[in-house]
Amino acid sequence: MTKTKPQGKNQKSKEEFVHSVFESIAPKYDLMNNILSFRRHKAWRSFTMKKMNVKPGETAIDLCCGTCDWTISLARASGTGKMVGLDFSQNMLDYGAEKIKQLNLEKQIELIQGNAMSLPFDDNTFDYATIGFALRNVPDLEQVIREMQRVVKPGGLVVSLELSKPTWQPFKSIYYFYFQRVLPFLGKMIAQKYEQYKWLPESLIHFPDHKQLAAIFTNLGLDHVQAYPLTGGVAALHIGTKGNTKSGE
Repeated sequence: MTKTKPQGKNQKSKEEFVHSVFESIAPKYDLMNNILSFRRHKAWRSFTMKKMNVKPGETAIDLCCGTCDWTISLARASGTGKMVGLDFSQNMLDYGAEKIKQLNLEKQIELIQGNAMSLPFDDNTFDYATIGFALRNVPDLEQVIREMQRVVKPGGLVVSLELSKPTWQPFKSIYYFYFQRVLPFLGKMIAQKYEQYKWLPESLIHFPDHKQLAAIFTNLGLDHVQAYPLTGGVAALHIGTKGNTKSGE
């Protein structure tokens, strides 16, 4: 299965449910990320930043930015370039805003409550469009990728860092046991949120693997698509370049 395209009421209900999940887990989001990924998410983001090779003064929009760790990394790498962090969860943005304030990055980073399916920016605005650990949660991943492609400049990069499916067969059973059984239990014990963390692994079931997602990037018109399975395929980085033609052509 290479698409996640709920329509009508199903699409709306998924948006509402995902919104409620992230509003409720915001206070423990960073702690749970560290625990559940064994802090590997930091290494994955570091690898991603090296591959992106952000230049001084370049700009980016970070979709579904959560508590803004990646947004902050992008701002630091650019030094002076304008960064936008967009998320539909105001609670997440509030926690991110506090981090940004402590780092004195308020002038460089703008936070917007918005929908990744319809970005409030003109075509060809940013050098990069990124989305971290959220593409599997959107109602229509292809629409989000189209929007990312639309708002980056020709030659700009569309970048997704996301959980994926293990590529090493012996590891699969261990991975799925942890993801489906242990993760929700830890969510209940640490964050007092069982159902929310039970849903997170379920969101991966119908999500494309790294090869399928690379094909989607290519089919939507992105050039030079690169896919990097990380930690045995537990996560995957995808990078595509916007060509000189208008997105969608």
